[in-house]
Amino acid sequence: MGEHGVSKRVKASNRKTEGSRSAESVPSAKAVEPVAAAKVAKPVAVAKPAKVAAPVKVAGSAKPESRLAMVRRARKINRELAEVFPYAHPELDFRNPFELLVATVLSAQTTDLRVNQTTPALFAKYPTPEDLAAAVPEEVEELIRPTGFFRAKTRSIMGLAAALRDEFGGEVPGRLEDLVKLPGVGRKTAFVVLGNAFGVPGITVDTHFMRLVRRWKWTEQEDPVKIEAEIAEIFPKSEWTMLSHRVIFHGRRICHARKPACGACPITHLCPSYGEGETDPEKARKLLKYEMGGFPGQRLDPPPGYPGRPAPPLGASG
Repeated sequence: MGEHGVSKRVKASNRKTEGSRSAESVPSAKAVEPVAAAKVAKPVAVAKPAKVAAPVKVAGSAKPESRLAMVRRARKINRELAEVFPYAHPELDFRNPFELLVATVLSAQTTDLRVNQTTPALFAKYPTPEDLAAAVPEEVEELIRPTGFFRAKTRSIMGLAAALRDEFGGEVPGRLEDLVKLPGVGRKTAFVVLGNAFGVPGITVDTHFMRLVRRWKWTEQEDPVKIEAEIAEIFPKSEWTMLSHRVIFHGRRICHARKPACGACPITHLCPSYGEGETDPEKARKLLKYEMGGFPGQRLDPPPGYPGRPAPPLGASG
């Protein structure tokens, strides 16, 4: 029967069927096996996905972007960022899970650079949870003062050190449900530790990650837990940790909060928000930060393969 002979009820039914088929065609991250993790017996829990973001229009197309097209575009952005930042890594200096945990708590409301400049003296004096738990609070406050909010942070790191000593035998646990019970530790901090100290995949939703995934129209959510859940549905679990590093690297170096360097961005052809920042190539290049702009990075002790210069110690000129 021709189109004009089909009832409105049948048309509505067909539209529902087509929407169902489109949703079923998107690959699920649950089908991908997680990478092996040391000291971890259970998989990392992920928040339940929230509502799917509304369709968006992309450059060069008059039609709204489908869910499947968005997933493909998101995964292509991840692949291209992997080529741009093959050296992406956590930008906090650490030698073991305890140091990474403490450094991540200290990184709230400050830069990784300032934390990296502060922790050498802290860990030299208190190298273990037992040492830190038994410290004099005023002495810890003075050591971490450069990171800001030093009194609250002292309570957090001394509290988590005491919990590690009393409840976990002085070892950092490798499970999400244990980590988030520690003072000052939320999902973001827990996933930083799990992904980089234990090899357990996790999505780190910091301010850079939140900004970019919304600019790229991967989600419309504003709550970090809901953002985490939606992004987890787009990417295989094995990609979560490195995806986080790549997106954060891109946000710190190119796609800045106030003035993105659009004219120097390597993924403009995939970005629906192109033009929010400086589009002139020469002006945009002057906005690039860290090694992209020829400046020192945030780590005093960067990993092998990092192309930039190490950051200077606290009090030294850059």
